[in-house]
Amino acid sequence: MKSLLALLVLVAAPLVTAAETYKIAVIPKGTTHEFWKSIHAGAVKAQREFEAQGINVSIIWKGPLKEDDREQQIQVVENFVGQRVSGIVLAPLDKKGLVAPVETAVRGKIPVVIIDSAIESKAPASFVATDNREGGRIAGRELGKLLGGKGNVIMLRLQVGSASTEEREEGFLEVMKKDFPNIKLLSTDQHAGATRDTAKAVSETLLNRFGRDLNGIFACNESSAAGMLLALRDAGLGKGKVKFVAFDSGETLNAGLMAGDIQGMVVQNPMRMGYLGVKTVVAALRGEKVAPVQDTGVGFVTKENFDSPDMAEIVHPPLDKYLK
Repeated sequence: MKSLLALLVLVAAPLVTAAETYKIAVIPKGTTHEFWKSIHAGAVKAQREFEAQGINVSIIWKGPLKEDDREQQIQVVENFVGQRVSGIVLAPLDKKGLVAPVETAVRGKIPVVIIDSAIESKAPASFVATDNREGGRIAGRELGKLLGGKGNVIMLRLQVGSASTEEREEGFLEVMKKDFPNIKLLSTDQHAGATRDTAKAVSETLLNRFGRDLNGIFACNESSAAGMLLALRDAGLGKGKVKFVAFDSGETLNAGLMAGDIQGMVVQNPMRMGYLGVKTVVAALRGEKVAPVQDTGVGFVTKENFDSPDMAEIVHPPLDKYLK
């Protein structure tokens, strides 16, 4: 009888292990920009590594189409909680609006890892992101140097409630006001909105108003920078006539850098963000200790270091390898 019981245990144990699959919902702010595609690729990279270790992880990628649809993102989180996914990796659109659904998930024993942009809650297991304030400071220092410490500058914001970009904006303003007293800030209160098209429209208005007196620009994310880039070209202010520092990279911004319309880009590592987000939530599910904050790094890209090995995964993310 004991031998039979032992045999049953030996047969049953692998079946239980094989059947266990961690269903991880990865919810970006939007799904159109290259930044989010890179996060998706990083999540898939983590999934494949777990599979190679014999750990079954299933990634469910879903988010709002545009980066201003917080109600849709809240609904996506709530739906995944209702489906009883194993864990959630979330880049929240709003630092306050996503608090309630996240805390509901955690109360329901679904661990949440926040990536990219913070929320005002201690419920998440970890926060995996760029030091966005330091990224904004880097932008301020580099633009200040490009201008020789004098001139007129505008800053293009993204949207109210986006913690990551608000941190960048505050970091930029902090350096401008502290280190460059001879640089005048002509406009710092305009928001680009969620798409390149809305950003281009706002940029055109700014350039029509300030273009003749303008020396420098900072735009705080991929879509706002892409819209500003198009408006600059249309206004005949590219090729360094106005010094332009962008935050983030992507095909459009990379081309702008190489053409001389952008002088530098503050860059994150979104692939690493998605990768660590999934790695961390699975670690939490397996009862492992996870760091409450994980910094994924920030750098500055110019024409000179664009092709360096250190920047390869950031400016040329291997999307095809993971998102076929």
